[in-house]
Amino acid sequence: MPLRDHFRSPVNNTHSWDEVHGQWPGEIVRDLAKILPAGFRAAPKVHLGSPFEVDVSTYDLDSNGGGTALAPTFVAEANLTESDEYEVRITDTERMLVAVIKIVSVSNCRLFVGKVASLLQQNVCVLLVDLVSVRQANLYAELLTFLGCTDPQLTATPPHMYAVALRFRKRLKRRPLLDAWFYPMIVGQPLPTLPIWLTPEQHVTLPLETSYEETCSVLGIA
Repeated sequence: MPLRDHFRSPVNNTHSWDEVHGQWPGEIVRDLAKILPAGFRAAPKVHLGSPFEVDVSTYDLDSNGGGTALAPTFVAEANLTESDEYEVRITDTERMLVAVIKIVSVSNCRLFVGKVASLLQQNVCVLLVDLVSVRQANLYAELLTFLGCTDPQLTATPPHMYAVALRFRKRLKRRPLLDAWFYPMIVGQPLPTLPIWLTPEQHVTLPLETSYEETCSVLGIA
């Protein structure tokens, strides 16, 4: 069955995009329960970020007894708003995180890229699934820039709807290798199947199409 555009008419006339983002992780977990080997389990995680404010007008330091105010040399507003996170986390018998499937949302930002890079450095396999049709950014391309890498599949204007599986492979006394399985996604076309690396040698394959169609069926999205 084809990929829908959840951010434009006719789908968004009756269904919000976050319905799919919220339901899909649970459906992915259903599929993973059938294919994960013994010793591994998957669970959904949905975290809705919210802005917060810290208002500090005066720094009053009295360490020298003189009530000296320590003024900063520069003051600016900083964007520390947490992004929404829709994901599935896979752990082993020791509850160590081995893989994460992240469904990209409209609120994801460059802080998100740093989080993904950190997971990869911890030998966690990361899958990104980006259905956001109304944003031209490609977080996979931004991640590659962050890591100092390039992917020949990405043109000057990389596709903004895609799925990619990523992992680091460490090498003795050499820089690690980044493995990527990148698939552009097009409205009206089937979704791809991605590998999930549980260990450096062991993986399972996840057909995104199955859980996506079940999600749309449960939500009544034609």
